[in-house]
Amino acid sequence: MLKLYNALTKNIDSFKPISDKKVGIYSCGPTVYWYQHIGNLRTYVFSDILRRVLDYDGYQIKQVMNITDVGHLTSDADTGEDKMEKAAAKEGKTAKEISGYYWKIFRDDLKKLNIEEPDVWARATEHIKEQINLIKKLEDKGYTYKTSDGIYFDTSKFEKYTQFARLDLMGMEAGKRTEMREKKNPTDFALWKFSPSAGSGQAKRQQEWKSPWGIGFPGWHIECSAMSMKYLGNHFDIHTGGEDHIPVHHTNEIAQSEAATGEKFVNYWLHGAFLTFKGEKVSKSKGGLYTISELEGKGFRPLAYRYMCLTAHYRSPLDFSLENLEGAQNSYLRLKNIVADTKDDKKINEDYLKWFEAAINDDLDMPKALSILWNLVRDKQAHGKIKTIKEMDKILGLDLLLKEKVTVPTEIKNLAKERQKARKEKDFKKADQLRKEIESNGYAVEDTPAGPKISKA
Repeated sequence: MLKLYNALTKNIDSFKPISDKKVGIYSCGPTVYWYQHIGNLRTYVFSDILRRVLDYDGYQIKQVMNITDVGHLTSDADTGEDKMEKAAAKEGKTAKEISGYYWKIFRDDLKKLNIEEPDVWARATEHIKEQINLIKKLEDKGYTYKTSDGIYFDTSKFEKYTQFARLDLMGMEAGKRTEMREKKNPTDFALWKFSPSAGSGQAKRQQEWKSPWGIGFPGWHIECSAMSMKYLGNHFDIHTGGEDHIPVHHTNEIAQSEAATGEKFVNYWLHGAFLTFKGEKVSKSKGGLYTISELEGKGFRPLAYRYMCLTAHYRSPLDFSLENLEGAQNSYLRLKNIVADTKDDKKINEDYLKWFEAAINDDLDMPKALSILWNLVRDKQAHGKIKTIKEMDKILGLDLLLKEKVTVPTEIKNLAKERQKARKEKDFKKADQLRKEIESNGYAVEDTPAGPKISKA
């Protein structure tokens, strides 16, 4: 039975779907104003593993992912510029052009990482009606109030507001998490923001809509509630996202959704931990921030990054460096080479597969699952390796059995021969220099009993 750590209960719970063998999943998607960095993408690798495990276990899945193309301000305090409007002004394009471009790049990155696309892409700008209707429900039930800059949710009226993130409201000074301005409580959040009025000195917005409260645009949090409930119902199985969403975004989703419907919103909340760099969350200011394309430009394969993500549990921080990624890539290529040289019967190795299935169903324990795979490929007595690896790769998504056509240039072959000669003469310093020269040209060399084996790095 699948067991998952549930942020709602703070326990590892056995998974029981609302409807037998049918699972609804909502995954918080990107704000498409810029490229998604590898820290963002780690969260999507985790949600992809979850989806693959559920599919492997025989569930029928409906996954919805939002595309935030309006309303995400530069501050959780509901202040600052809309990220989409800011990017559009900076690049001299329309907000729609900006969102379309970066959404395409994001989907390209998903493909490179073998991350399956959701069943439903939900763009915030295409669901304004649903968001307005949800705000109306909250207004009718007395959960909203109006300020000079928008319509806000009164968190003091939702008794369970602090439970999910275990917030300490008494210790939360006004202005510490957010600026109070006209807010009644520091945790109150915008449902609808008013567009700047003429003569305010602020630039006119590209994206704005009529509403019962005035011309404006939705807040960031309301889109996820409105769109998830449209496609999955008021009450569904699983919600995923990064752990940074817990204290604000997901807390606000629960509050507004359950206040509007009077029902439980989601049964299982799953969160991926941060990618870190030198012990701190990956960010522009701290360094370690790369896109998948930038890593490719440095000679790394996207699936080497996926492999690296699988070496740490999704709820544990993963420390990133180019050196760590190089180690992961070397392990990944070594694994692929071993698999390529494996020839055996067409049976399934029931023992190894059973151990592997136990690992993936134990809160998606991918480090253990990887170690079981390595034990299998190294086990000289094991039978049925190829078919078992094929089953395992349905979860891992590493293309382990995909044959690669590599045309090795003559100069690379000559470098490999020269390196082999240096090794025979025990000139290991020269051999190491030649190996680095081969790698700098985008190839990897592995020493085998049959001689050096060259592959594309």
